[in-house]
Amino acid sequence: MKHDFSATFTEDMAHKFAEISGDVNPLHVDCEYACAAGFSAPVLFGMLTSSLYSQLVGVYLPGKFALLEGIDLDFNSPAFAGEKLTVRGEITFMSESFRRMEIKATIRKEDRKLVSKARIRVGMHA
Repeated sequence: MKHDFSATFTEDMAHKFAEISGDVNPLHVDCEYACAAGFSAPVLFGMLTSSLYSQLVGVYLPGKFALLEGIDLDFNSPAFAGEKLTVRGEITFMSESFRRMEIKATIRKEDRKLVSKARIRVGMHA
């Protein structure tokens, strides 16, 4: 089973994430600082973009009754507010008797540049 979907984060969403998480690193919240550091704009929080993996599991693959139980995650390149991100996931292992599965997933930009990749462990709870 495979599934993919797209999402775009706004600057307002990034600011709300900063408030919720308490992470006020200027690379994420200060345009002048981020640009001086060589970025075109503040970098989206990696944990904000990776929240799309939670959406993948809880809504699409497998969806209802799924609980993300673990994730091995690598960040490969920065993403910025306003960029369309595409999440792609594929179930690579399933044990019906143990109600467990594993999903290989990626997040890519429109230019196909890899933002992150993950190996996600999922439990099914009915």
